[in-house]
Amino acid sequence: MAQSLSKIFIHLIFHTKNSADIIRDTEKQKLYAYMGSVIKSNESIPISINGTNDHVHILCVMSKNISLAKLVEEIKRHSSRWIKTLDKHYHSFSWQGGYGGFSVSSSIHDKTKRYIENQEEHHKKMTFQEEYLMFLKEYGIEYDEKYLWND
Repeated sequence: MAQSLSKIFIHLIFHTKNSADIIRDTEKQKLYAYMGSVIKSNESIPISINGTNDHVHILCVMSKNISLAKLVEEIKRHSSRWIKTLDKHYHSFSWQGGYGGFSVSSSIHDKTKRYIENQEEHHKKMTFQEEYLMFLKEYGIEYDEKYLWND
């Protein structure tokens, strides 16, 4: 086969360092748009980006030419640098050291997109920590909880 083809949907989740409620509502859409541009510059396709004041969810089609770790590194590095230029409020902004990356089948693509789009409503019922643990359990990912919230 002379051609390499793929369509890998990835649901990314990561939070701010120390789970700080630092992302102001007034900057969220600009931040998400910027993250989308970083994803595009890495030959990937952003589908949905949303979150709350302390974390972000991203659904994207990952390029066959980049690793998951490198894509997340690029998103976090560039968006962290960018948000610090907005004003002094973000002077010490940073993302957590880790992330969650979950494969999404085509059959639940729309469900995942709706889930991400409804983050504000969803988090009226569930904390970020409860949500993240739910994903880890749902995907059968082994973890040590004492390392999940350390940045």
